[in-house]
Amino acid sequence: MSRLEAKKPSLCKSEPLTSERVRDTLSVLKGIVTSCYGPSGRLKQLHNGLGGCVSTTSHSSALLANLSVTHPILKILTTSVQNHVSCFSDCGLFTAILCCNLIEKVQRTGLIPTTVIKLNKHLLSLCTSYLKTEACGCRIPVDFSSTQILLCLVRSILTSKPACMLTRKEIDHISTLILTAFLLTIPENAEDHIVLGKSIIVPLKGQRVIDSTVLPGILIEMSEVQLMKILPIKKSDSLKVALFCASLSGDLSDTGEGTVVIGYGVSLENAVLDQLLNLGRQLVSDHVDLVMCQKVIHPSLKQFLSMHRIIAIDRVGVALMEPLSTVTGTQPIGSLGSISPSSYGSVKDLCTAKFGFKHFFHLIPNETTVCSLLLCNRNDTAWDELKLTCETALHVLQLTIKEPLVLLGGGCTETHLAAYIRHKTFNEPESLPKDDGYTQTELQLITEAFCSALESIAGSLEHDGGEILTDMKYGHVWSVQADSPSVVNWPDFLSRCGCGLCNSQEELNWSFLRSTQHPFAPQTCLPHGAVGSANNLTLDCFTAKLSGLQVAVETANLILDLSYVIEDKN
Repeated sequence: MSRLEAKKPSLCKSEPLTSERVRDTLSVLKGIVTSCYGPSGRLKQLHNGLGGCVSTTSHSSALLANLSVTHPILKILTTSVQNHVSCFSDCGLFTAILCCNLIEKVQRTGLIPTTVIKLNKHLLSLCTSYLKTEACGCRIPVDFSSTQILLCLVRSILTSKPACMLTRKEIDHISTLILTAFLLTIPENAEDHIVLGKSIIVPLKGQRVIDSTVLPGILIEMSEVQLMKILPIKKSDSLKVALFCASLSGDLSDTGEGTVVIGYGVSLENAVLDQLLNLGRQLVSDHVDLVMCQKVIHPSLKQFLSMHRIIAIDRVGVALMEPLSTVTGTQPIGSLGSISPSSYGSVKDLCTAKFGFKHFFHLIPNETTVCSLLLCNRNDTAWDELKLTCETALHVLQLTIKEPLVLLGGGCTETHLAAYIRHKTFNEPESLPKDDGYTQTELQLITEAFCSALESIAGSLEHDGGEILTDMKYGHVWSVQADSPSVVNWPDFLSRCGCGLCNSQEELNWSFLRSTQHPFAPQTCLPHGAVGSANNLTLDCFTAKLSGLQVAVETANLILDLSYVIEDKN
């Protein structure tokens, strides 16, 4: 018997944020996520030292999923951001950067955690209340009678991911396809309760991005040999479809711990094949035109169906079962017994198609709420990043239809919000709720730390040594190249703000982002009616950014409130 090692006592550490190692680790994480942020963010290569694939990304979901963190504080932070991304797909890097900066900046104030947490909650409430009011100067209502704002939103998401390796023309093309795919998922006869369809991303690697396209219905990849075996079908008004989720291969299903009793002289294989052929006869008598199976169809059943001019397609996979059920209106059949007539569905038409070097079976529905986005890119790495970004954009559009608002991007929302909070705190203290738990000095200290953490998001967009300015009228962000002279006439060097809404030719005053600023009340840049005609705006998802703001502050409060970390080392 091997020697048993005595159980080790748990390791208990007090005040974890005072540890130099913890602060250094948080600083490293902050550096990683900050360097990925924005259109000029630096890419990260993720790989396993023992081998395997290498991926290049700046996407928060791919980055955090591959980061191996061991310290409990980092696990809290990364898990919170991952949970946010799993629900909203977007603003993961924003959430992580804001959380790291907020922890770092409020620690420098030296205030006790109880006071810091109370004030952070108060300032968060001030932010969310302002963002939800119609008087907010950094949000834009979405008018669905025009696609301009939606296109700008999708284009902003694609531009922020340089690992997609897209040119400006390709970004415009993919943005149009994503918006088209999304619009195809909206039912034509929508009632009060809208159930959106699905966009299926079909891979086609090694082709030009500009060859990407959107098709109504479903594309099922097949070999050329399989397509040649499919007989031409006689076209009628619609084609009757049967969809099976049960295997039609003739294999016995798993019996678990039970046993199968077979009579003497009975051939199990023949009995199962007879059952399959009886199923085929019922499909023929029910005038079915197309049979699809999630798993495998027995060759004899395939031949039988082919003889009766019924197209049989197997191995469609579990991922396509729900879209196929939606497109055809079928109930997936899970047994080999008698089939209810209500289980059948129909499609408008079917045909074969070839894109690049791949062959597809194209299922065209009667009513389009499912479509296929055939996505092309030059190599595997760029395609993987583009797919992830397209999924994010499609999800953001879904969130936008639920809450038809967008926020100004390019750092302008963060600096505008910081200007608003400073003004409220320093110039309108009477508008703030009274609380005996903190002094006015403590409120101003935490306000400055909170606003500085917000402004650090805008500063994170600059990766090439340039300067970031803010104007003293709208509170927007302006970027200056690194080689600009120190004393200049700013309108000669500035064109538009970070979101693209403000023009430098107005009578504006600027200051450096990290300099001490006199509090002012930020104004709205343009009337909302004029925004719809603006082109090339940089926009953010309202729902995702609002959630990211809340998650960042709440996670920072949780980490700041930790008094002990207890680790079991056994």
